[in-house]
Amino acid sequence: MLQRVLYNVWYFFDPPWDTGVTPPEVVEAVEGRDALRPGRALDLGCGTGTNSLYLARHGWQVVGADLALAAIRRARRRAKEAGLSSARFYAADVTRLDFLQPPFDLALDIGCFHGLDAQGQVHYRAQLGRLLRPGARFMLYAFGPHRGRFVTMGATPDQVRSMFQPDFRLLRVEGGADRGKSSAWYWLERTSEA
Repeated sequence: MLQRVLYNVWYFFDPPWDTGVTPPEVVEAVEGRDALRPGRALDLGCGTGTNSLYLARHGWQVVGADLALAAIRRARRRAKEAGLSSARFYAADVTRLDFLQPPFDLALDIGCFHGLDAQGQVHYRAQLGRLLRPGARFMLYAFGPHRGRFVTMGATPDQVRSMFQPDFRLLRVEGGADRGKSSAWYWLERTSEA
């Protein structure tokens, strides 16, 4: 409950993570030489919908979910203003997406998974396993472990690998840094039925 309140408060200001820019890694996956074929996409922790709307503009049917109702309201308004009915947004906990029906072809998470506690990460993984079809792609951006204001958060490549195996295969990891913290992009593929 406290987390939901805090995220909603952030969206009355300009949260540093809501840049309004789709990352080049996502652009490459959608428009690059080996572009994914448009299908159904799930944007976990979608915020104000920047990446959901980008995917919708490129032929994807998109569902965005975020804990912050304030962010979801902005995402819905932006989708309506852009005439993108192929993007739908829900104020929802990403560990409780039972209302969504599979299959999805792509899941995108830019900074959501790494903020969940251990139990939340387990539930999150179970939801992805249920919602993604075999062969679906999962793109995850996460900070490395660090102490936040109120909690320790983040994930290492080994933690990501062990969390999602055996139902996901880690295809690639690209490390980097963001706002003085280690971070990485992970590309995973759904390998089997849940």
